[in-house]
Amino acid sequence: MARDRRVFRGPDRVATDVVAVAAPVVSVVIPVLHDAAALTTLLTQLPSRAVCQVIVVNGASEDAGIDRLRCSEPDVVWVQSEPGRALQMNAGAEKATAEWLLFLHADALPDSRWLDEIHRASAIGAVGGCFALGIASARWPARVIETAVRWRVRWLGIAYGDQGLFLRRELFRQLGGYASIPLMEDADLVRRLHRQGRFYRSRVQILVSARRWERDGWWRRSASNLRILFWYLAGCPPDQLVKLYPVWKGNSSDLAR
Repeated sequence: MARDRRVFRGPDRVATDVVAVAAPVVSVVIPVLHDAAALTTLLTQLPSRAVCQVIVVNGASEDAGIDRLRCSEPDVVWVQSEPGRALQMNAGAEKATAEWLLFLHADALPDSRWLDEIHRASAIGAVGGCFALGIASARWPARVIETAVRWRVRWLGIAYGDQGLFLRRELFRQLGGYASIPLMEDADLVRRLHRQGRFYRSRVQILVSARRWERDGWWRRSASNLRILFWYLAGCPPDQLVKLYPVWKGNSSDLAR
């Protein structure tokens, strides 16, 4: 708990009172790469900076939209990094001060109960956890994918970064953070977390944009994700896995962060 020293001046004396101020419980780390529009929405949904520390890690050398946000959001911790999700999230975690870390994608919107869920995970002694995936689409393929993700997390113990991964900051540092691999860095971290203790699977959703499925095709993208997961579980090295990742028109930045 931090302490804020406040001075009250009267006509005849100076009185000093020390007021205890609670430090943020969670540091929210958000890697971005040309995501100014999505980030603007996300920042409005997060609680006050007294409740959570917000760290944005920009992987683009030039981005006018992010530059404007920096001016309008002085309470956010802004970090510049080379592009790459693992690199950016590790750089953000270095600036974190809270007990817990929460890694969020810029196009994700957490449910208003997300902080309560981290408190619940902490109370039961969990070392980390994830939220349920929700896709911002009314189409029925979205519901199928959400169900498949729930089964993947339950039976394979693998959660991805778009579900909002959280863990204790000290443990993150003990584990060496995210591995410097081009793909599946989130699954790698979650598998290491499972070996440390209880992993909390929240039923509260994080709502993610459907833009990638809509752009690449619902079944095409899902089939590609399953193929990569299969070979990952079979022991294929990440530098080989990345060769299986399809680069469709307009999605060349997917692997960059």
